[in-house]
Amino acid sequence: MNNMIEPIRQIADLGGPVVMVLIVVSIATLATVLYKIWQFAAAGVGRHKALSDAVASWDRGDRSGAKLSLNRSNSYLVPVVDMAFGARPEDSSRLEAEAETRFARLERGFRFLDSVAQMAPLLGLFGTVLGMIEAFQSLQDAGAQVDPSILAGGIWVALLTTAVGLAVAMPTALVLSWFEGRMDAERVTAERAIATILHPTGGVSEAPAAGALSHA
Repeated sequence: MNNMIEPIRQIADLGGPVVMVLIVVSIATLATVLYKIWQFAAAGVGRHKALSDAVASWDRGDRSGAKLSLNRSNSYLVPVVDMAFGARPEDSSRLEAEAETRFARLERGFRFLDSVAQMAPLLGLFGTVLGMIEAFQSLQDAGAQVDPSILAGGIWVALLTTAVGLAVAMPTALVLSWFEGRMDAERVTAERAIATILHPTGGVSEAPAAGALSHA
């Protein structure tokens, strides 16, 4: 553990308070990303095989088969599809609102990640500006005894904050883009399921009954 903490401590000492802030932000960002990955896995994001089978069965007119398939699904969209089985075409707005409520839960934390991706480079740049000011002040204080190493050392230390800011922002932006892509695919899945259930192409073999399912 000390081997991991010591480099961070050295970077913080060189970069000053701005780097400390970025380190804290990076820890909070990592915690958020790990939580979102766990949340997506627990909700069954992207795993809609049984749900798709249920929708396909309903579209063919096989109502009992659709309900059996839905019972096997662990998807967070099961309640929405169950409601759709007992809904009418004019209820599409209500079903979409129910789906959006579940999407909103999964998207919590996205705004924080977006803020980190945008603000981390600016914080790094701010630290660089402060470091450059300090470097030139040191150069001025040296007077006639100017040592180029004073300026060079001050500049590279100042640029360290920009590097740290970019190191935090770039992976955050990539992970956020991946999360948003997954949620876009989830919306397509939900919209297609709702539209298929409300406007099936197959015949009706039995009257739909809402709330008759026990969810797996």
